Amino acid sequence: MEKKKILVVDDEPRVCEMLKGFLESRGYPVLTALSGQEALAAVQEERPDLILLDILMPGMNGLEALQRIREIDPTAGVIMLTGLLDEEVARQAMQQEAYDYLTKPVDLDYLELTILAKLARRGDSLAGHPGVRSAGKNRA
Repeated sequence: MEKKKILVVDDEPRVCEMLKGFLESRGYPVLTALSGQEALAAVQEERPDLILLDILMPGMNGLEALQRIREIDPTAGVIMLTGLLDEEVARQAMQQEAYDYLTKPVDLDYLELTILAKLARRGDSLAGHPGVRSAGKNRA
């Protein structure tokens, strides 16, 4: 079964590379973008199945990028990531149909469960996806 493509968007290259490495180790093809503009280009060209989108980025922030991603691909799954817990920002993200809102450092086991759940909600089969490991302290 073909794995679903994931786009990681974060202005911190270290975060992009860490999440890319983690997701590739789980068998997912991963694209990265370091800005909202790069994310829009990747969505337009690659049509990822799922997007991990940082909120606090210079230039175009994650909420603006999410709004523009919805114009390009209304069905793309989006999980918002942020270093700050802000209920108003979380509410805005969910109003724009983000699937979830996770704070950094990201618990990688929870992230994996969230990805599997989102892909399953899209009607994608979980067959062929790696099993979820027992809860550990994997953090990004």
